[in-house]
Amino acid sequence: MTRRLLVTTIGILVLLTAAIVYIVDARTGGAAENAVPVVNRPFTLDNSTLYFRNLAPGPDSGKLAAVPITDPSAPRRVGDLHCDRFAAAGGTAICLQLKPGSLPALTDLILLDANLHERHRETLNGTPSRARVSPDGKRVNWTLFVTGDSYAATGFSTRTGVYDLTTGHLVKTIEELAVFVDGKRYFASDVNFWGITFAADGNRFYVTMASKGTTYLIEADYRTYRGTAIAKNVECPSLSPDGRRIAYKEKVAKGEWRLAVLDLTTRELTHPDSRSIDDQPVWQGNSTLLYPVRNSTGTLDLWSVGLATAPRLLVAQATSPSFG
Repeated sequence: MTRRLLVTTIGILVLLTAAIVYIVDARTGGAAENAVPVVNRPFTLDNSTLYFRNLAPGPDSGKLAAVPITDPSAPRRVGDLHCDRFAAAGGTAICLQLKPGSLPALTDLILLDANLHERHRETLNGTPSRARVSPDGKRVNWTLFVTGDSYAATGFSTRTGVYDLTTGHLVKTIEELAVFVDGKRYFASDVNFWGITFAADGNRFYVTMASKGTTYLIEADYRTYRGTAIAKNVECPSLSPDGRRIAYKEKVAKGEWRLAVLDLTTRELTHPDSRSIDDQPVWQGNSTLLYPVRNSTGTLDLWSVGLATAPRLLVAQATSPSFG
């Protein structure tokens, strides 16, 4: 084995180990903290509840939890469903579960109804990264972190897919999406997509495309399977319910991002929180955003911020927020 190949192999193993440690850390809740009040009982999807991954240390860490939207400090209800990523909308939910011990990594994609009963399951290559449900509940999408793609210089890439609950059609990767940049069809061997967010009609969507060191915000049409780059330096977009704004994480340095909000009409860009975030924000209505922030002990807390109000801690030891 040449020295260059050895160094590359070691580098890939280090990155893979870091990715697995991140998942395990999130499953166990990171560093131990004071106990969080928990009420164990099953629940269903509804519009008055905030759902999230419970990260409080203990046997319920990593399970789906819930609190009332109007009282997020209430004792959290924790069910039996374990998800590494969770999202819900329109009476449909998606749960991504990393299969323990799988190498290369495998993830179970589980689709659930409003009673959190399983409707469909797929096993896909990769580690859970992002998940979303279209507002009408008819399409789900996910992003998985995968290894082994020859075009990825680091040995890693993302794979973003869509499942249509109406037709049962599965798209394991949207890499065949026809994308136009500056009016010309874009072709490159290193293209990666991640972080889909759907408009209210479930057809128009936005997604991050990365290529040659640049990340683009792509506005796309699911039926025609065409997309156009409309902005740069956009990762993990999230469309407001009224379709007016895109919230996302904006890269400011290597390994550091900040929350940004782009007005799609005026192109005005604002930054509601200056701290580093590394996730896809979630809208609560049209003027409030939810997102996890890593605290001083190494675990994640859920924060909220208004477009005109300061950030505030919403739920401690929690991540992957969603509404029913």
